[in-house]
Amino acid sequence: MNAPIEPHRFTLEPFEARRFANLCGQFDEHLRLIEQRLDVEIRNRGNQFELIGESGPMHSAELILRRLYRETKATELSPDLVHLFLQESAVEALNDPANNEVAVSLRTRKGMISPRGLNQQRYVKAILANDINFGIGPAGTGKTYLAVACAVDALEREQVRRILLVRPAVEAGEKLGFLPGDLAQKIDPYLRPLYDALYEMLGFEHVAKLIERQVIEIAPLAYMRGRTLNNSFIILDESQNTTTEQMKMFLTRIGFGSTAVITGDITQVDLPKGTRSGLAHVMDVLKDVPGISFTHFKPKDVVRHPLVQRIVEAYERFDENKPRDTSHNG
Repeated sequence: MNAPIEPHRFTLEPFEARRFANLCGQFDEHLRLIEQRLDVEIRNRGNQFELIGESGPMHSAELILRRLYRETKATELSPDLVHLFLQESAVEALNDPANNEVAVSLRTRKGMISPRGLNQQRYVKAILANDINFGIGPAGTGKTYLAVACAVDALEREQVRRILLVRPAVEAGEKLGFLPGDLAQKIDPYLRPLYDALYEMLGFEHVAKLIERQVIEIAPLAYMRGRTLNNSFIILDESQNTTTEQMKMFLTRIGFGSTAVITGDITQVDLPKGTRSGLAHVMDVLKDVPGISFTHFKPKDVVRHPLVQRIVEAYERFDENKPRDTSHNG
């Protein structure tokens, strides 16, 4: 810290011993989580709090503590829940006084969906503003779920006529040939996260009807060749498993009135060794093209169990420290 800043003091009312024990957690573990995330020191005596740190993070910490204290009236807090509240409250946005962006929400049949955290907000805003969008980052950051939510919102508002959910049929150690059925049936299990998101947002029966009417189409990437897709919302999931040729083929299928979202994690490539990932390649090719957005998610954006974030970070540290294999993907 550069210049000494006066401690910030405030009081949480009304004082109820049970609720304060719930707020602080066992051995003050909830307070320690907030300290670690916001780089502040939290001291308290009963319901009187003193915060030490930079002014932005101190302001964020007070907002988080006040919100969590309201929750203690009806909710038993846990470290996992505190982690999610930190994500949901967009602490990065709170830390930046210059940031006055208006939050966005997406409408689905089952209710409204609000992005958690500043990066998710930017991602959704980029999708609403651009025809082609890339969401790149680790598992658990919401990149696929929010893409499906944007697609459902566009369909509900009649901005598009259909939704297409696409994945490359790459064997990630599992042999597709041994599975029963045609290619579409074989790839169905790999599309399960997309189905689950649709069921949550639209309901099982409605999704089944939309698939039957081909308003929602779920297909392997190979089925896109030779088609031009107008007035559609197209999601290419697991795009790190496309080749450079497949990525170019997919991007040139997009027609008038359509929005495309391409999601992937360049650290999870299942292509044969020596084959460059189309996602890694397209990041270089299209990085300066107007009308195309790239949103990069980091481990801190993970909104699943806090352990998932720590696992992703551990893998990142391990990969950074091991020697590079220049012959490998991307």
